[in-house]
Amino acid sequence: MIRATMKRTPLHKEHLSAGAIMRDFAGWEMPVQYTSIIEEHMAVRTACGIFDVSHMGNIIIRGEDAANVMDRLTTNDVATASTGKCVYSHILDDEGHILDDVIATPIADGEFLVVPNAASTGKVMDWIRSHSSGQHLTNISDEIAIIAVQGPTAASVMAELTTTDLDGIGSFHGAFVMLDALKWTSPPSGPLLGDRLYSGNLGEGVPAFLSRTGYTGEVGFEIACENAAAVSVWRALLSQGAGHGLQPVGLGARDTLRLEKGFLLSGTDFDGTQTSLQTGPNWVVKYGHDFIGKKALERQRSAGGYARLVGMSMLGRGIPRHGYDVVSGTDTVGRITSGTMSPVLKKGIALGYVSHNFSEVGTSVRVRVRSALVDAEVVQTPFIRRGQN
Repeated sequence: MIRATMKRTPLHKEHLSAGAIMRDFAGWEMPVQYTSIIEEHMAVRTACGIFDVSHMGNIIIRGEDAANVMDRLTTNDVATASTGKCVYSHILDDEGHILDDVIATPIADGEFLVVPNAASTGKVMDWIRSHSSGQHLTNISDEIAIIAVQGPTAASVMAELTTTDLDGIGSFHGAFVMLDALKWTSPPSGPLLGDRLYSGNLGEGVPAFLSRTGYTGEVGFEIACENAAAVSVWRALLSQGAGHGLQPVGLGARDTLRLEKGFLLSGTDFDGTQTSLQTGPNWVVKYGHDFIGKKALERQRSAGGYARLVGMSMLGRGIPRHGYDVVSGTDTVGRITSGTMSPVLKKGIALGYVSHNFSEVGTSVRVRVRSALVDAEVVQTPFIRRGQN
């Protein structure tokens, strides 16, 4: 359902002209699919797809004590990361519950880019503000467009747009680059780009922050550029990427792609009542620094016995869906949070919380699919291991 009050990205008209089916997602009118979810999913796994993810948040925090603020607010080692290193982390409340999962990147000395989920941007902004003092905090979400380029041919597609040595940008790293194949008619003005790349000569290219990140598990890049350049970048990708099998991909396939890799979906796989110990991955929490929620996690870890998010693979016919019960014998031992039919594996896969004594890989369970109980097994994620960011 489309509501008149929904936000639109700078690429909204491009989606409509391409025949996309539009839906409400976290208050944004976003493309769900252009052709079919399966076709778009397989395009990313075999060639390349581009996604409009401009609904994601973009927060800049900078100042003399910005590193200490990030150290205090994030579970992972964000504060000590090298410039350009993108770090996946959780932001917790005092009880260890996940407020959001973010990617945080030091982009200069004393300056960090934090990317929260669309529905959580305001909450994360308020949380950072309430736990910082003297730092300059800027929400640039409405000024920046983000286009994701994902798939085995993504590097070849990006090489059509920039002369930057993409091999010099490591996995889960980012850098300011110039998209030389495009023309820019006004100097960049936003706080993310500013004058970092602008040399005073217009027409040299479109400035962008390019990171080797994504939500599909494939080789991928995410391009952050100013809104005014978004349509030019999108059209150039479609044109230059045609020979590399590129096609636009909606949020429907984005969801099935991320689930095959076992990536969490904010608001679905965690809803503010779970901790990092319950969701994992284990490496997201580094206990060597004093972050908000650390003591709560240590108490929970010591007590044990908590439900855990696990991957489940269906052994029988049936597609697991959000809210379905996980059963052992006559007891309900858990609940599905995300489920789908994997286009690659051709079987049902799911994430869900189960009681701790059913969380070991290889444990047999059943999923209640409507009125039937379908055999399933707890498995290690990711469900598929091809590709890398």
